[in-house]
Amino acid sequence: MDDKIEIKPVIIKEHFDEVAAMMHQLHIHEHSLFDKTEAWTEIQESYMRHVIHTQETCEGTCLVAYVNEIPSGFIFGYIEEQDDSRIEIYKGKELYVSDGYVAKEYRGLGIYRKLNEELERIYTEKGVRRICRYTLINNTSARQFLERQGYMVTRLLYEKWL
Repeated sequence: MDDKIEIKPVIIKEHFDEVAAMMHQLHIHEHSLFDKTEAWTEIQESYMRHVIHTQETCEGTCLVAYVNEIPSGFIFGYIEEQDDSRIEIYKGKELYVSDGYVAKEYRGLGIYRKLNEELERIYTEKGVRRICRYTLINNTSARQFLERQGYMVTRLLYEKWL
């Protein structure tokens, strides 16, 4: 039997436990790629408050993928307004994709591609023509996915921990 995959928009505040559980798994994955990632127990409350706030105040969208009605992944993005410090020629609304994750047991089904395509469709309809996102330099699977979807590296972030 084929898996039934549905992509649904959710209000994070109303689906808090579901989204927080997937955020936690994303955080574990990020920690495996970058050891300076803070423990989820230390940031969960403030980070979830942040995503709820940006969903409510910055035209945020959280999409959850359900496989046979089981939450299996999500993507979250919101509008960032450009200020007068910008250096690019683009002057419109910008979508910032801040979080996304698919549970290990559901990878390879095209779920993240479907989530990403739906998020892009929603914001294209809102007039967005620029999307920005960050990923860790050693997250090769995310980088390869983004490049296949037409994203390109435009900046590198250098850090020095003192």
